[in-house]
Amino acid sequence: MPGALALVGSGEYLPVMSELENLLLQNAITLGKANNYVQIPTAAGQEDPSRLAFWKTLGGEQADLLDTEQIFLPIYDREAAMNREYAAQIADAGLIYLSGGDPGYLARTLYGTPVWEAIELAWEQGSSLAGCSAGAMAMGNHVPNFFHPKEEGTTGLGLIGEIRTIPHYDKFFRWIPDRAARLLLTAPDGTKVIGIDECTALVTGMSQDVEANFAEMKWRVAGEGKVHLLRGDKDSAEQFGPGELLSL
Repeated sequence: MPGALALVGSGEYLPVMSELENLLLQNAITLGKANNYVQIPTAAGQEDPSRLAFWKTLGGEQADLLDTEQIFLPIYDREAAMNREYAAQIADAGLIYLSGGDPGYLARTLYGTPVWEAIELAWEQGSSLAGCSAGAMAMGNHVPNFFHPKEEGTTGLGLIGEIRTIPHYDKFFRWIPDRAARLLLTAPDGTKVIGIDECTALVTGMSQDVEANFAEMKWRVAGEGKVHLLRGDKDSAEQFGPGELLSL
């Protein structure tokens, strides 16, 4: 059976999100997966080495807090994503985490590679999978160009179909001009657009929560903030707080 799946607005590897990450990890362990934490920093692959080292250190601290083994895979480009040795380390993962950065770069780099195939297969067999910020955005069929909304976006990883995620939603309108924001909040018929606040996640497939399962497209809000189901503008959004269920 598929593992748990989490779309996270922000906060990967931070203590504020450790409870959620532990629940995701324990969910996979109950399904027979290993007690390890595979961290995939591909979305940050174009950042400088000091930032990449920062993410590795932060992830290691979180793994220590969760009493699990850190497996940090330096998949920064498509050549690395073709590496079958990296793919093999994903197979039995307890928690697989796609962290933040550039969502379009993440999707272009991983799509159609042995690493992404290994991620999909591991999740289908019970591993928990989380994507934070760029990682969450890349999970759908299409990734809009966040900072240039009029430009063509990128084909996404396709795991959650026609769902588009806007992370950091509680800070979103401070960063993006209103006209650009309206373009991002509007999607073709049949596409759901969701805003996820910082330090907040939308989770499905937890084995102990039969109401919120992927097959029925039921999701539960976790963390400190809210999730916003958007309908073209911020004023018509339907809001869901911690513990509440929504359908997508």
